[in-house]
Amino acid sequence: MNLASVFDWSSIECPEKTAIVFGSTHFSYRQVGETINKIANSLAKAGIGKGDKVALSCPNLPYFPMIYYAVLKVGAVVVPLNVLLKAREISYHLNNSEAKGYFCFEGTAELPMAQEGYKGFQDTTSCKDMWIITADPGAISPIDGIPAFGEFINGQSEKFEMVQTRADDTAVILYTSGTTGFPKGAELSHSNLVMNALMVRELFSLRKDDVQIVTLPLFHTFGQTCQMNAGFSMANTQILIPKFAPEAVLDAIQNEGGTIFCGVPTMYWHLLSFENSGKYNFDKIAETLRIGVSGGASLPLEIIKGVEEKFKIPIIEGFGMSETSPVVTFNHLDKERKPGSIGTPIWGVEAAIMDESVQKLPPNEIGELVVRGHCLMKGYYNKPEETAAAFKGTTWFHTGDLAKMDEDGYFYIVDRVKDMIIRGGYNVYPREIEEVLMSHTAISMVAVIGVPHKQHGEEIKAYVVLNDGESETAEAIVSWSKNQMAAYKYPRVVEIVDSLPMNATGKILKKELRVF
Repeated sequence: MNLASVFDWSSIECPEKTAIVFGSTHFSYRQVGETINKIANSLAKAGIGKGDKVALSCPNLPYFPMIYYAVLKVGAVVVPLNVLLKAREISYHLNNSEAKGYFCFEGTAELPMAQEGYKGFQDTTSCKDMWIITADPGAISPIDGIPAFGEFINGQSEKFEMVQTRADDTAVILYTSGTTGFPKGAELSHSNLVMNALMVRELFSLRKDDVQIVTLPLFHTFGQTCQMNAGFSMANTQILIPKFAPEAVLDAIQNEGGTIFCGVPTMYWHLLSFENSGKYNFDKIAETLRIGVSGGASLPLEIIKGVEEKFKIPIIEGFGMSETSPVVTFNHLDKERKPGSIGTPIWGVEAAIMDESVQKLPPNEIGELVVRGHCLMKGYYNKPEETAAAFKGTTWFHTGDLAKMDEDGYFYIVDRVKDMIIRGGYNVYPREIEEVLMSHTAISMVAVIGVPHKQHGEEIKAYVVLNDGESETAEAIVSWSKNQMAAYKYPRVVEIVDSLPMNATGKILKKELRVF
């Protein structure tokens, strides 16, 4: 089994079908497949083979899937890196993964990726080769002594026989966001990722004529498995968008026939808030778009209702992590959909709620969400102690998420274990407070955290972004909250802000709000 087969199959079955749309350029499955083979031949010539690690820093450009599948075809392991990493962080990832080769996009004036990547590359021991991906495939390298992508593959054959790998061989190492300590590399096997891609095909009811709008970063597990791998396995067309913008998504639907959109809550918030100047025909968009999928964080109910009314599509939530390939649960299209729920486990996967004694809890009791099944990672690369801690001596992976399960077996994320606030001995879950605040007509976006307090241990603080044109005061929001929630729950501290810090995937970075 080799994960690269998900693309190879479609390139054989549908060679002239459009595989990738990037801007005004359309690439067929044949064209992409031939480039993949050229890269694979170049890698083999450079001495990259079975089990070797190859890192990749690249935004949503056609180069990403081309290099990704080429690395897999030679039997090597892909190590996708966040494009926002700085030199010190890149060095850590290259060293920790024991990468032997490194592809890095040249970047832009605002995001000089090649400069940061080269600095990081110089501070490694295992990484022997680096290649610069230039926006123009025929351009020369901006760094002396480091070959450009075009130079690297020049003259190579468009044929390559895939190296066979075992189902349990490592295919990809995905690094966690590193909210605590250093990032850990989740080792995912070919079987993990192929199975998850095939599950997503069923969960989304993918059709061969579906057109995926891919603005989720491909270096992240959500976009990588749920769109790139699943979509290519079904011969879908993928519209690559390097940076999310409502206009780019709406253009992809209206002009390219996009049918599937996957996003995180902040993306749906931007789409809901977008003011149409007359450029877009929302009736046509509603007829074209077939399904919206949300993940990465819980989607507020107010946003679900707003988007479904505006775009006339179901918004379906699921749950996943880098360590779980990623999908664990989903609101299945053939079952009752419960807004606010992350659904039920996918085929071949079990989930449960456990207490601190690692005992299962009954329905509606809050505890930690635990998972087991074909989706689970092999472990954290070169981190046996962290791997053992994640399983706590059981066969269950402990997600670190507080959740509950109802009588019908549907799961609900309450909050991250580390985000829970303990105020005066009471457990307070930020997500619950955020849901209430989001129902306020003046509030557009909110993040709730706990801040130190001498008397109560922690106090509840809300960072609030107002809707355009609103001038509600922090004091008024505190007063309103007092009438909406129990005394121990409502935020005593509210700070009005213009925006909230987010990572490259659009997830709110609460750790950056904790400046105390």
